[in-house]
Amino acid sequence: MGYVIGGTELATDAEGFLVEPDLRDEVVAAIAASEGIELTGSHWEVIRFMRDEYQTHGHTPNFRSMLKGIQAIRPEADSQYLYNLFPMGPAKQAAKIAGLPQPYGKGGY
Repeated sequence: MGYVIGGTELATDAEGFLVEPDLRDEVVAAIAASEGIELTGSHWEVIRFMRDEYQTHGHTPNFRSMLKGIQAIRPEADSQYLYNLFPMGPAKQAAKIAGLPQPYGKGGY
């Protein structure tokens, strides 16, 4: 399963994560649509955070680090806020929609 953007198919793993990161906004829109997510400004805030973390550290943050980072931007955010945005698991689903490779997983951070 890949995503076709501008006539080019992007390679994905078995769970639909991009094999290579792609930070184009049209990639975000395509993946979000396939996940049934209608993007809002709040989604984009989290997506930008995830992309910044990936570019700075070479991987996406785990949920706890993600929550702390988002709270620095939006102090009222809590875990329910993130689950409302990304119901299939904020750390994984936000990374997927952001066009990033699959996170390392538990213990890999």
